[in-house]
Amino acid sequence: MKKICFALLLLCSVVSRADEGMWMLNRIDQRTADIMKGLGLQLTPLELYNPEGESLKDCVVDFCDFCSGVVVSPEGLVFTNHHCGFGGIQKLSTPEDDILKNGFAAKTYEEERPVEGFFVRFLDRTEECTGRVMRAMNEIYLKYPEKDPKQLDAQYLDSVMNAVEKEYSEANPDRYCLVKSYYTGNAYYVSLYKVYNDIRLVFTPTQTLGKFGGDTDNWMWPRQTCDFSVFRIYADKDGNPAEYSRDNVPLKAKRYARVSLDGFRPGDYCMTVGYPGSTDRYLSSYGIRERVDGINISMIDVRGLKQSVWKRWMDSDRAIAIKYASKFASSSNYWKNSIGMNKAVKELNVVGQKQQLEQDIRNWYAQDESLTARFGTMFGELEQAYNGRFDTMKAYGFFAETFLRGIELGRVAAILDSKPDSAQIAKTREQLQTFYKDYDARVDEETMAVLLDNYRQKVGKDYLPSFYKDIDSLFKGDTKAYARDIFSRTALTDIACLNRIVADSTLRDTDPMFGYYNSMTDFYKEMMKHVLDGRQTISYNEHMLTQAILERDQETPHYSDANFTLRLSYGFIQDYTAGEQHFDYYTNAQSLLDKAARQQEIEDYKLEEDIISLIRKQDFGRYADPQTKDLHLCFLSNNDITGGNSGSPMFNGRGELIGLAFDGNWEAMSGDITFNPELQRCIGVDIRFVLYLIDKWGHADRLIKEMGL
Repeated sequence: MKKICFALLLLCSVVSRADEGMWMLNRIDQRTADIMKGLGLQLTPLELYNPEGESLKDCVVDFCDFCSGVVVSPEGLVFTNHHCGFGGIQKLSTPEDDILKNGFAAKTYEEERPVEGFFVRFLDRTEECTGRVMRAMNEIYLKYPEKDPKQLDAQYLDSVMNAVEKEYSEANPDRYCLVKSYYTGNAYYVSLYKVYNDIRLVFTPTQTLGKFGGDTDNWMWPRQTCDFSVFRIYADKDGNPAEYSRDNVPLKAKRYARVSLDGFRPGDYCMTVGYPGSTDRYLSSYGIRERVDGINISMIDVRGLKQSVWKRWMDSDRAIAIKYASKFASSSNYWKNSIGMNKAVKELNVVGQKQQLEQDIRNWYAQDESLTARFGTMFGELEQAYNGRFDTMKAYGFFAETFLRGIELGRVAAILDSKPDSAQIAKTREQLQTFYKDYDARVDEETMAVLLDNYRQKVGKDYLPSFYKDIDSLFKGDTKAYARDIFSRTALTDIACLNRIVADSTLRDTDPMFGYYNSMTDFYKEMMKHVLDGRQTISYNEHMLTQAILERDQETPHYSDANFTLRLSYGFIQDYTAGEQHFDYYTNAQSLLDKAARQQEIEDYKLEEDIISLIRKQDFGRYADPQTKDLHLCFLSNNDITGGNSGSPMFNGRGELIGLAFDGNWEAMSGDITFNPELQRCIGVDIRFVLYLIDKWGHADRLIKEMGL
């Protein structure tokens, strides 16, 4: 945290290339605006971000803190991706009313369905608070001069950030205030949000459309996925946030996005505005190795096994398919992402490129004694700390995927591990009801047997929790028999367990699932001691590496890594070539029919006959492209994208909505670590495809009119 060069941060709003970057809207200066204008943007910086008035940022929302969305009507109508709304759609689905499978279109406001737990946030403003944070930390450094700054940062920084958040919250009681780190701890900003919690489902296509291509096409191009769902924001009669009530009314939007049916061509300006979640483009080569060879390997291995078990059950029972749909989609998404990332990192020589950058930095600071004093030990300490914990981190990856994200019933033991008082029982019951709604003990038992056996094979004997001794001594190493024994004797497989344990607390000592859970958590605590070894050293020196990059390249603009705050990426519509294969910038209706014709061999290409018949009619009307006279489905731009960008509006130069971002392409899956301008593309669903389905399939004329079309 010490000796930060604040002048460097003033350069961060300048942009060097049109297609890379997670740029902060509140830091767009005139030079940046001129570059975007030259590419075709017709809006001024103030029309993009204006904390004192209306601007484009006012129609973009943080959707449930894991996706993005856009308001498209004066009545608070919100478009986001189908996979962003998937969990809510699944919650509202039952075997008798399977809207996940069949789709849903509310014909009136009264038919719109509230989704428990969903919310949206509107950004009010973002303010820099680096000075506040640094002044507080400098006081701590002076107070404890004998202590290592790395230790002080780890011990006090979060508390300082929380204190700044509290100051803003007290001064703005009607806002949600959040302080976040930028540039690996070299700058800090606070964002103030207005939060609405009454969110209702308005429209969703069938699952076959919203997830068309499934795992087969995920992270791939070309795509035909109609990845959208429609929600509405409700407020009290005065337009203020309010919990769900039948008396609430549709929000009168401060700003909404106009929809364009004009189409676009390669080279046309395209801009995404949304909430990208996480990138690590300043990460050292040592950190990249840990992520690829440690964390990603375990995710690929364990999730692949877990998903194969889940899928067998889901294919055989529609009720289980509904229960596990959202969990499977979430697990599968980053399972395939990790596969693609590891492949791209190797093929694009990402580690080699990073090592060359690090050598350039060594050469740079070696020319100046003061720079050597600040940065000279940085790489040696990073290498030693990362290498020292590599084996443990790899084992921890397998542990986390197996026990924390794989075997589910341990979560119930975690919830019931401490005795709830009378005030907590209602909250505990609510937690368990949510859990059991999407749980099947038969699936979990088989998952447990498979994952326990796999974990033993993939980690050394030093990383086995103590219950493996019981597996060996009592069950002769048979994890299937061990799982059967636990699930046949535990009381935790249904909601009645809460009443049982409230009546008889000795269950915590006698129930076998608590025995498994306690053994697992005891080992977890020991493992975490080793996982945390070197964390302070790594955090401090990764921070110093970013500082060195900023200072060395002062004439080059640098955006901060994504951290789920509002960001802008700008570029243009663009195709690409990978190897000897060229990919066009859009897909059309016929390409969807071609894939649907293969649904007997590829299940992910299944499509209902009524949808196929509708598209075959080619009655595209005003949704057809003006030049090709065809229905365009999905398209490519060279905008920057990562997780969290899903649902981000894609705007043309006039600030009109032309699509919703939903994916990246396979050839550039290393994009969270490094941006490759030749290969990296943002995949969006064409807004004309969205409106065509709302209109022609859903017959939701009221929504078309509401958007002013």
